[in-house]
Amino acid sequence: MQKPDVAMESVRPASLHPRDGEPAVLEGSHNVPFGRVSQLGFGGGCHWCTEGVFQALRGVIQVDQGFVQSDAPADHWAEGVIVTFDPSSIDLATLAEVHLRTHSATRARSPRSKYRSAIYIFEDVQRDAAERAIAHFAMESGMAVHTLVLPLAGFQASAERYQNYYRTNPARPFCLRFIAPKLDYIRQHFAEVALPEVPTDDGRRKSKPRA
Repeated sequence: MQKPDVAMESVRPASLHPRDGEPAVLEGSHNVPFGRVSQLGFGGGCHWCTEGVFQALRGVIQVDQGFVQSDAPADHWAEGVIVTFDPSSIDLATLAEVHLRTHSATRARSPRSKYRSAIYIFEDVQRDAAERAIAHFAMESGMAVHTLVLPLAGFQASAERYQNYYRTNPARPFCLRFIAPKLDYIRQHFAEVALPEVPTDDGRRKSKPRA
């Protein structure tokens, strides 16, 4: 299935060093409630899949799907998402573990790959927790993990017709083959943070959006 090569909207990330006591928030994010929120970027496979994974979690306020850029040599655009979340409901370590367990984090990839495996940080203070999550996963799996921790340098949103790819039609063959098994895994292994399923118009089930 052909994926879009050109994104519609370019968004510049907020400073990695916000004012004391204030979170870094991606400029251009919409429908984000007031209060303390945090943001991270994730990439490693198809961003349709990554979007669906994070939309299935409690504490995730918003998932922006598109293409992510970091500093050289990881300055090529790669598929990814920006996750806006409430750290009092779900923490960075849990988000990182979900990411590591729902894509091929142990597969070697070039930093310039379209499917670069990475956690993109908005603030320097996020680096340590992200690196510890990766180290813990490597120890548990007994395998080398190729997921990078990178500063977010840029984001381009996917075309609107690709946004909310799973939620808009979970009966698509791509969704059934690639996304639904990941959501089943989350419900089985991360039940404490998984959103409940709700029936869709076609009789299938999908995760209930956060109110």
